[in-house]
Order: sequence, then structure tokens, then C-alpha cells
Amino acid sequence: MSKTCVVGDVEFGGGTLAFVLGPCVMESEKFVRNLAGDLDGVCRSLGVPFIFKASYDKANRSSVHSFRGIGLEAGCELLAEVRETTRRPVTTDVHSAEEAKVAGRYIDLLQIPAFLCRQTDLLRAAAETGRPVNVKKGQFLAPWDVKNIAEKLEAFGCRQYVFTERGASFGYQNLVADMRSIYWIHEQGYPIIFDATHSVQRPGAAGDRSGGDGALAPVLARAAVAAGCDGVFIETHYDPGAALSDGPNQIRFQELPDLLRKLTQIHEIVR
Repeated sequence: MSKTCVVGDVEFGGGTLAFVLGPCVMESEKFVRNLAGDLDGVCRSLGVPFIFKASYDKANRSSVHSFRGIGLEAGCELLAEVRETTRRPVTTDVHSAEEAKVAGRYIDLLQIPAFLCRQTDLLRAAAETGRPVNVKKGQFLAPWDVKNIAEKLEAFGCRQYVFTERGASFGYQNLVADMRSIYWIHEQGYPIIFDATHSVQRPGAAGDRSGGDGALAPVLARAAVAAGCDGVFIETHYDPGAALSDGPNQIRFQELPDLLRKLTQIHEIVR
């Protein structure tokens, strides 16, 4: 029997398609508040559940000169404010055991970055907060490798967790999204989210930053829903070309309502 992961009023694996939506990084407090409010409005009009996502710190940037965010405490406090304003759960990524302890006081769903998905101390710290945990499957892992991560989380007392598929390394500066991964992770009994925007990322392809094929993100999202994923992770921005992080693979906010509508329709057909 497959597990479910419940985050506030959002459930992954319970038969309803849920979304994780937001910008890559917190560019400013005003930017976050505006986008969170607009996403809330779109999702309420469509009647779809979503968790708001934004990173307070992009610790894994290509260049030392790249913008990283507004910081741990300020970022977590801002996300807590967004939750109070929108009545939506919030999530962000944590990079160390110390960050997990702080974020656990504010954040509904703790996200473990792909490159850190096997870090035992980080998994333990996230689990011990008592919050649900979303582990992004590393680009270097096979779908069946998530079982070891699940066993770690459960050993540390975490029962509410979900995995996110975000593509696998395919040579240099390229990723490939294997839809079979959704099936194989489901077969092990775990709920699975598909990350449509990071799956089209081209790591380091722009020299001092990552490139991406944002036009393909909706294509892969549709395929993943057809393959049976429980949720879709999409980073969005009002103007991806001006985004301070991961602009090339983000979806323009103005295009998001139509995409969410299509994904929901595909999910209903598949179900």
C-alpha cells in the first residue's frame, strides 16, 4: 500500500494532483509577497491545492558573484508571514542540520536539495523537527535508491515524507527526465512529485550560471502527470529573463494558469 504525505491541507499520494509553486529565490520581500498572493489567487480560481515555495539562500550557485537570497531568519519569517496571509503551506530548502532546526520552527515542509539527499545528519535534523520532508532525488541516483533514504527518515522518526524527481545527469551540463522513475518510485510505495523546471536545467551551461530549456518544462510536466505523479513542482517568475536565479528554466507567471488547468485535466483523465 502506497504511503501519503500530508502537509497542512495538501496531500501527496491521496489521489488529488497537488502543486509546489513559487520563485527560485527570494529576490525581495515585496516580490515574494506579490507572487505568493497572485499564485494563491490563481490556485483558488482553479480549485487546486498548492504549497508556496521560495529559497532564502541558494547555496549551490555556479559563481561566487551570484545572488543567493535574503538569509535564513529573514526568509523563514517571510514564509511564515506568507502562510498567515494566504492560508497556504510553505516550503523551502535547507542545507545543514543547523538550518533545518531553525526552519523547522517556521516551515511546513522541509526540502532537502538533490545534492544533499544522502546526507545522514541533514536528514536526521529535518526528521527531528517533526515537519514533513521532501527529498529531491539526486541527479546521480537510480529510482530504487530512494529506499535507503526512506529507511533513514523512518529510523529518525519521520513518517510524512515525499520524493521529488528532478532529472538525472546525462553527460556534461545536461539532464534527462526518465518518466519510468515515477512508476518505479510508486512501486516502492512512496508518493512522488515531478520537478518540471529543474528537470530542464542545464547545469553550468552559461559559464558562470546555469542555463535551461524552459520551453520544455510544460511538456515534461504533462508527461509526468500522464505517468502518474502525485504532484508537480514548478518555479515561476513574472519575468524569467530578469530572474536573479534559474531564469532560463522558470515558467512565466502569466502562462501558469493555462498550464495548471491542462495538468489537472490530464490527471482527471489518467485517474
